[in-house]
Amino acid sequence: MKKQLVLLVMIALFTMPSIAQEFNLSGELRPRYENRYGFGSLRSEGDEAGNFISQRTRINFDFENTKMIFKVALQNVRVWGDVGTMAEDDKAIAFHEAWGEAIISEKFSMKLGRQEISYDDQRIFGSVGWAQQARSHDAILFKIKPNSDHRVDVGIAYNADMQSNIDHLYSNAAGYKTFQYGWYHGDFNKVGISFLLLNTGIEYLENEGLPNEDTTIDYMQTIGPRATFKSGNISADASFYIQTGKSFDNSVSASYFGGNFGYKITDNFKASIGGEYLSGKDMDDASTDVNSFAPLFGTNHKFNGLMDYFYVGNHANNVGLTDIYLHFGYTMDKWNFKLSPHYFAAAANVLDGNGDKLDNYLGTEIDFTLGYKLTKSINIDAGYSQMLATETMEAIKGGDSGEHNSWAWVMITFKPNLFNHKFKAPEAQ
Repeated sequence: MKKQLVLLVMIALFTMPSIAQEFNLSGELRPRYENRYGFGSLRSEGDEAGNFISQRTRINFDFENTKMIFKVALQNVRVWGDVGTMAEDDKAIAFHEAWGEAIISEKFSMKLGRQEISYDDQRIFGSVGWAQQARSHDAILFKIKPNSDHRVDVGIAYNADMQSNIDHLYSNAAGYKTFQYGWYHGDFNKVGISFLLLNTGIEYLENEGLPNEDTTIDYMQTIGPRATFKSGNISADASFYIQTGKSFDNSVSASYFGGNFGYKITDNFKASIGGEYLSGKDMDDASTDVNSFAPLFGTNHKFNGLMDYFYVGNHANNVGLTDIYLHFGYTMDKWNFKLSPHYFAAAANVLDGNGDKLDNYLGTEIDFTLGYKLTKSINIDAGYSQMLATETMEAIKGGDSGEHNSWAWVMITFKPNLFNHKFKAPEAQ
């Protein structure tokens, strides 16, 4: 019976019209050693450095033809030593990505499943690639491309904790119950223009503990444009977003502005200057209004210093931030180097324990990174960062601003292309 079934399948394959298809199998293995001596927050006197090696392991399956694109990315993230040498590994392998894209026409497609969502400079939507686990969403995405210069994406997500016959309060494990967004990008000669409209819904219990307790969803809107310019050795960009709506029954009114100006001094040496403003709330403001801008699903590690003092699982609903920075980058053969000093200041009033207003200056961070391309598939990267903090930083972060606060790391990335095959296969009917 099995032989007959195989024979029928083979006959069907050879008698159906054929279509060009491609299958690719790739991998990634990325161990990273870190020495955390005041990473993410100021350390206190006597605190010893945290040392560990984390690792991301991925297997990527990609399939594509003229009718569809299909991808599955299996991922395991762990710390070396968290499982004994003879113990069973209970660290589950997760689907970082598992999606299919139906190509309806040259101008329209529909993408469904677990997927990375990333736009522009990744300030609001990003893949968070630095984090070993990275970020992906369960979503439906409609992609419209009327021509090569213009693109519109419309995305929808709706989350639940389980299959159920009745409504349950969602735990907000994804950070939201639902979102809907529209994103446009157009290229106009040397100028690029993007616009984002994002509606994010958080579910919670309204009137919790009272007879009229009920689940409700509050919606917050993030709206704004981004512009880029490039001509010869000069490049520049600017972004502006506002946030409005409600969050946990509190009114939201927050804003963001960011801009950069870059110049290519030589073929190997580039420099840029830039800044960001993320609104915050005064410490002595007793209202329940939300005035602190939230960068939501952005790749926040690439902004505001590599030591992750701001907006990487922290600094939410706080005094905001002003960040002025310089970037110096140099490449030479297989080497690349980057030096980035940051000047940090609070965007709202910071008070000490006595209620007195402190200077807004939070501190200066200096980031240095280097990389070496060992082979086409193997990269070695390393970095060192140091935070020079003030008492104002101490007031909002705790710890001791007088202590040495630094972070050092070394990472090796293996990204082999394991298998690639282009072939003719039966066309779907």
